[in-house]
Amino acid sequence: MTGLVIDRDILIEAPAEVVWRTITEPDQISQWFADRVDLVVEPGAHGYMEFGDQGGPVVVEVVDPPNRFSFRWNHPRDEEPVAGNSMLVEFTLTPEGDERTRLRVVESGHERLDWPEAEKQRYADEHNGGWADFLERLATLLAKRQAG
Repeated sequence: MTGLVIDRDILIEAPAEVVWRTITEPDQISQWFADRVDLVVEPGAHGYMEFGDQGGPVVVEVVDPPNRFSFRWNHPRDEEPVAGNSMLVEFTLTPEGDERTRLRVVESGHERLDWPEAEKQRYADEHNGGWADFLERLATLLAKRQAG
């Protein structure tokens, strides 16, 4: 199996500080990603993200404004999320000049789970496509804001 780790990036027409706020503030996240977001952006904080009839708890891992933000999700409900039982979503922001930001998203962890290989690949394929859509929504949202 190849390509199990999801690794996407996009160039966004907005400064890193603007992108940072849009990927970390609940009222901003709900405009491009999850439908409902209950989240405090500090390491160890527990929150929730809802996507229509799906969703679940998240735990914030890294907060390094405006460079890195990560959280764990998709873990067993009766367990604390750690490497080996959850997925890690990592956002890395890299300024490209004063008005553009390269945003990289890496989702990993499912490749290490005790799942059949076909299930790991299905997860990777679904989330790879999902992240492409969400990042495009984010870029479009911020381009409209910067133009307006």
